[in-house]
Amino acid sequence: MQGEFRFSFGPWNIHEGADPFGPEVRQTIPFRKKLEIYKKIGFDGVQFHDDDAVPNMNNMSPAEIVKEAEEVKKVLDDHGLTAEFVAPRLWMDPHTIDGGYTSNDKVCRQFAIERTKRTIDIAKALGTKNIVFWLAREGTYIREAKDPVWATEKIVEAIQTLLDYDKDVRLMVESKPNEPMDHAYIPTIGHAIALGLLTTAPERVGCLIETAHALLANLSPSDEMGYALAHKKLWSVHLNDQNGLKFDQDLTFGAVDPRRALNQVRVLDQHGYGRNGEWIGLDVKVMRTQKDETACKHLEYSRKIFLRLLEISRSLDDAKIEQLRAERDYEELNYYIVDAMLK
Repeated sequence: MQGEFRFSFGPWNIHEGADPFGPEVRQTIPFRKKLEIYKKIGFDGVQFHDDDAVPNMNNMSPAEIVKEAEEVKKVLDDHGLTAEFVAPRLWMDPHTIDGGYTSNDKVCRQFAIERTKRTIDIAKALGTKNIVFWLAREGTYIREAKDPVWATEKIVEAIQTLLDYDKDVRLMVESKPNEPMDHAYIPTIGHAIALGLLTTAPERVGCLIETAHALLANLSPSDEMGYALAHKKLWSVHLNDQNGLKFDQDLTFGAVDPRRALNQVRVLDQHGYGRNGEWIGLDVKVMRTQKDETACKHLEYSRKIFLRLLEISRSLDDAKIEQLRAERDYEELNYYIVDAMLK
């Protein structure tokens, strides 16, 4: 069963080019102007942080937040776009210096819960049931800062509270082993899936796998995807690429290791990804060297590379691959894959 693919990205993927060692190098593009770009480069879905949709939400009432989100929904409809998910941007707030759901400060933990409830309100107004949990600061710099059993229980408690808050919401946990924290409590997708088993509604807890996050854990992204697919828990992906293990680079998909990218495309396609409405999210960042007028090529080319690799994958002879597997002639299989990519 082949997959069905439609593409999304987040407004943060078009940015000004600032990094820890240098200032912005491009002009800011207003959020609504970014929405005009989506269809032009072949994208139909928009990924949101809560404050992408409602920038000043911490200073607004729940009713005001919903009203502003409803206005954004009208803009999406005008452009023929769909909201894929909304994620609470907890890691940027002063309340979450020590984590959100695992903060040692009860007041800060409650802030994180309430903020995420408002995220769910925004998602409903935008027309999506999907909430992404990137647990960015749920970890420690030193192991002694928090008890790991307590911290895991607090994350589960937060998930359960939010599942109870809205009986339709689906939570997609996005695992990452480090950055910004040195030690994260949910480092891999196996950890993410297991969280759902500790709730009363595991059928509404799934995952989002990002290429770079799997690589930072020194794991194969396609194997991580296969693991989640086997559990029927792969509800979204963030495809990109990575040069090393130091930090999350979000390079153009397939730009570093096309064969690694091929295997991601192949496992998704061969197991019917997208047939239940899942999106191909491209979480890729523009190179700092790009000028304003060429600052969207990374998105356009990531999509093109995905589709080209899909052609290569579908051109492979599955019967031949099965024969080589049966014969245990992996050297021949290795050449067969490389040769197909070099044609």
